[in-house]
Amino acid sequence: MDMTGIAATDMQAAGFSPERIGKIGTVMQRFVDRGVLPGLITVVARHGKIAHLECFGVTDIESQTPMRPDAIFRIYSMTKPITAVATMMLVEDGLIQLNDPVCRYIPAFKDTKVFVRHTEQGVELADLQRDITVHDLLTHTAGLSYGFFDDTPVDEMYRQARLMTNSDPMPLTLEAMVTRLASLPLVHQPGTVWRYSVAHDVLGHLISVVAGMPFDQFLSERVFTPLGMADTGFYVPDDKLSRLVTLYSATASGAFIKAPKTSIWRDPKRAPSGGGGLVSTAADYLRFAQMLLNGGVLDGVRLLSRKSVALMTRNHLSAGMLPFAVDARYPELGYGYGLGVGVLMNAAEAEELAGEGMYYWSGAAKTRWWNDPSEDLIGLMMAQVLTPTRLPEVEAIKTVFRTLVYQAIED
Repeated sequence: MDMTGIAATDMQAAGFSPERIGKIGTVMQRFVDRGVLPGLITVVARHGKIAHLECFGVTDIESQTPMRPDAIFRIYSMTKPITAVATMMLVEDGLIQLNDPVCRYIPAFKDTKVFVRHTEQGVELADLQRDITVHDLLTHTAGLSYGFFDDTPVDEMYRQARLMTNSDPMPLTLEAMVTRLASLPLVHQPGTVWRYSVAHDVLGHLISVVAGMPFDQFLSERVFTPLGMADTGFYVPDDKLSRLVTLYSATASGAFIKAPKTSIWRDPKRAPSGGGGLVSTAADYLRFAQMLLNGGVLDGVRLLSRKSVALMTRNHLSAGMLPFAVDARYPELGYGYGLGVGVLMNAAEAEELAGEGMYYWSGAAKTRWWNDPSEDLIGLMMAQVLTPTRLPEVEAIKTVFRTLVYQAIED
C-alpha cells in the first residue's frame, strides 16, 4: 500500500464517491479548528486500495509542526490485537493451546487468590475455583484488573505495587511485573466476568517463556519484520524522534497540556508492555490491519491461518457477560469481545452503519482502528491526546469518522 499520495481513481476503484468521501476532510478539519484535537491522521482502505489519507493540524502545539503521514504515535491499547496475534501464532506452532492453564508456563499463578469482600478484619480471599487459562487472558475474563478502577480494593493494591509497565518509569522487568501481579488477588473467579486488565501484559511474558526469547524480539522477528512494519516497536530511536507526536492531556475544559512521563518511549530497556507499550505509524498499522482483513496474509507473507483470524474476530463472551464495558458507565451495546478485539454483533443495538462482524480496538490517546469484512474495509484514526474523562466532543470524533466513511460507499 502506497501512503504517499491518493488520486480520485483510487477512491472510485475502492467503491467510494470522491465527492462524499471528501466530507471526511472537511469535518475532521473542523474538529481541529475548534480545538478538539491538536492534530490527527485519518485513513480509509477498501479492496486493498487506499481511498483516503489526510493529515490535520500539528504534531506539536508549541512548534506548530504540521502533522505528517509518517508521524509516530503511542498506540497504547491498540498493542493488544498485536499481542493476540502473537499468541495465536504460538497456538498454530503447537506450543500452547487456548485452554492451557497459565500456571503451566508462569507457576506463580498457581497460588493466586480471589478477592471476596472487604471486612473490618481486612480483605477476605478465596481459592481459585479453576486455573486461569490462555483463553481467559485473551478475552479479559481472567479476573485481573488494570489499577485505575475504584470499585474494588484490588486496584489500590495494583497501584501500591506499581504494576503499570506502560506508564510507570520504574525499571521493572516484564517477568518481575508478572510475578508481582500473581501475588495479588483476582477481582473475580476466572471465566466469570469481563474486566479490562493487564492480561495482555501477562501474555507478553507467557510468549517470551514459550518462545524462548524476549517478547519484543518475538514481535520484531515474527510480526513486524515479515509485515514490513519498520516504525513499530516499544521505543523510539534518536533518528526517528523528530517524527514522534507530542503527547497531550486534555483537561475537563478541553485545554491541552503536555503529558508527563513521555520520555519512557526513549528507553529501549523498559519492560515491553503487551497491553499498551507500542509506538507505530498509520502506514504500519494499516499493514497489520490488512493482514487480518486478508485472513492472516499480506504480500505473500502468512502470519496466521484464515481459521485463526475467524476465531479471533468472533464473540467469545457468554450472554451473562454482555454488554462488556471498559468503563461501567459506558457499556458497549451491540458488541461482543473476541481474542484481543471487540466485535460488532448487532448493528441496530449499537446504532452503527458498520456491518455485523466488524472488529476493532482503540488506544488511550485516541488512536482508533476497525476492520469490516462485510465491506472489505479498514478505518484508522491516529491522534495523541489523553483525556481524564470521556470528553463528549473528543469521543464523538470516532463515531463521526466511521459514519463519514460508510456514507461515502457507493458500489
